[in-house]
Amino acid sequence: MFIKEVITSFTKLDISNISDIPELERVVNDFANIVDNAWTKNSKIINITKHVKSWWNNNCNKDLAKYRSSKNIKDWKAFQKTVKNMKRYFFNLKIQEIANKKHSP
Repeated sequence: MFIKEVITSFTKLDISNISDIPELERVVNDFANIVDNAWTKNSKIINITKHVKSWWNNNCNKDLAKYRSSKNIKDWKAFQKTVKNMKRYFFNLKIQEIANKKHSP
């Protein structure tokens, strides 16, 4: 809906007489207002809670903090590996839980 609204409003924007800088600035500002209004109308507020990433744990926090303090590529790779392992472990448990509950894969 956001993109459709921006396109619809943009097609109504008068861009036929852009002959000087003030006119160009007006068109750019009008376009920015169109995008802003469409975004405000179509966006929604999402509350981030601890349930957003159930797989996230203290190991992820520790490795992320280590990377943020050092900015070292090795620390970044270690953080990514930790995240990958935590996701794999978490989702394997979920798959196992579902399989056990339904007695089928």
